[in-house]
Amino acid sequence: MDRRCFLTRSAAAAAVTALPTRLFAQAGPDLRTRRLLDVAREQTERASANLWHSDVVGIADYGLHSAEPRFHFVDLVAGKVDSVLVTHGAGSDPEHDGWLNGFSNLPDSWASSRGAYITWEWYKGRYGTSVRLGGLDPENSNAFPRAIVMHPASYATPEHVARWGRLGRSNGCFAFGPEVFPQALTRLMGGRLLYADALGIGANGEDVIPPPQQTPDFAAMAAANGPELAPVSPDIADPAEQVSN
Repeated sequence: MDRRCFLTRSAAAAAVTALPTRLFAQAGPDLRTRRLLDVAREQTERASANLWHSDVVGIADYGLHSAEPRFHFVDLVAGKVDSVLVTHGAGSDPEHDGWLNGFSNLPDSWASSRGAYITWEWYKGRYGTSVRLGGLDPENSNAFPRAIVMHPASYATPEHVARWGRLGRSNGCFAFGPEVFPQALTRLMGGRLLYADALGIGANGEDVIPPPQQTPDFAAMAAANGPELAPVSPDIADPAEQVSN
């Protein structure tokens, strides 16, 4: 072997030897991503008989404050997570401090419901293009009759958070900022999984402990609200949302 060939091979061997160290430093998602991927996989497996697609899962982590990007687009193929703002229901946060007090499946409770949802088709409603949802668990079985959907809303934006320190509240729907909603529409529509729970997974993967919250009397709320108190909506398939500051 001549000197030139020897040096070339030595350089190549050195590069290969250094490569695993470089890859090891970059390999593996962070703790938060790993936790969200685990939740997405677990819930996808649990709901697999009802889903049409299982590439991307939406996770609404209502254990975080509404000012935090707590809706996660979990890409199970790429192993990546993108996070954005999402609202919760007014009935789940009666004092409107941005923390969720509890979940309810009751009609007219104006509350968020916990559990797995399947996304269906889009339609034009009160808030423009929206996506219908079906509840897959006993805790959210009334999602379709309650018209719980995904839709855009001006009270679900970073500007709203900057002004008020929290998002506005929906009547239980998953409302996104108008600039974010197209991502929810294209990535989640058509038989994919949306899962909502109070997971409390912080930005660094740590457990977030919310301040003490009093569980609302959802039955009393539902009785007090009643369909006759809901603002008139041109589309009965999409509930009128409570735009609160």
